[in-house]
Amino acid sequence: MQNSSKLIAACIIASLIGLPTLSFAKARGGGGGYSSGSRGGNSSMGFGSRGSRTHQENGAKPIEQSTTSRPSTTPPPQTTNSPTAQPTPATSPSWFQRNPLLAGIAGGLAGTWLGHMLFGATESTAKTTDTESGSGSAPASTSGNSFGLILLLMAIGAGAFYFFRKSKQTPAPVFTGLSRSTATRGSLLDVSANRSTDDVDTETYTVTSEDKAAFQQLLTEIQMAWSAQDVAALRRHLTPEMLSYFSTALAEDSSRGVQNHVEDVVLLKGDVREAWSEDSTDYATVDLRWNARDYTVSTTIPRGEPGYLVEGSDDTATESIEVWTFMRVRNGQWLLSAIQQQ
Repeated sequence: MQNSSKLIAACIIASLIGLPTLSFAKARGGGGGYSSGSRGGNSSMGFGSRGSRTHQENGAKPIEQSTTSRPSTTPPPQTTNSPTAQPTPATSPSWFQRNPLLAGIAGGLAGTWLGHMLFGATESTAKTTDTESGSGSAPASTSGNSFGLILLLMAIGAGAFYFFRKSKQTPAPVFTGLSRSTATRGSLLDVSANRSTDDVDTETYTVTSEDKAAFQQLLTEIQMAWSAQDVAALRRHLTPEMLSYFSTALAEDSSRGVQNHVEDVVLLKGDVREAWSEDSTDYATVDLRWNARDYTVSTTIPRGEPGYLVEGSDDTATESIEVWTFMRVRNGQWLLSAIQQQ
């Protein structure tokens, strides 16, 4: 039983470690580097970001690995006007609940006053009757005491009423200096930072001859940097997202003791599939077809020894076809931001 538990735990750990490698192996298409066309057109997913069009259909295989989230397809919840759908507002405690001591005193005074009104009036009447035949000064004294007590109770009631009104007047909070017009970019109050990709305004971008020359140069320089495992050179030509994918692939090859080379790259044809602008960023998706010597060698076996050439041919060029998306900040340099397969 203990051995079976250890076996199950080992399988779980192995599967968790292997997940990143398997997912990126799919992105690389089964061949070395990023020229899966030279491996017989293996089915592989696209990766990277294309702005608001990352997950839009463009004729190539869809992008399945990206830091850009997919737009939500779930319809927003419908609101109803029924009273039961609205949350019940919280009721504030009454003055008697918030001030039990004062409420007790007020109740005692009110009871005293009522008792005096009920029984004191009878006693006063009786005394008045008894004194009608005698002295006439007692009724005036009794009436004066009753009038003074009533004034005292009225004063106490007025004070309690004033305290009650004052306690109910809670000043409203004042928010100054914080509005959408003064919100910093990227904050929760910034509308542009929270809009969905469907709300992004795009316009057509016209690719120039200088742009096409830059795309061709990037194809060559990226493959050269990849072959030399030069991460610093890759950083100059890739978006941070794409650099993370390339760096992961290089680490995987190093761990397996292999190195992929894509050399003597010759661009055969480049067709612009779509080009657009979003705010201050330009995008261009281009079909690239090129020839190159694409092969993988062992880093642990000497050249010429059996097993040195792991895959491909180091002397025969093969053709590759991929869809690359380039991006740049307005008037900046172009960077590779996504790769899709045909």
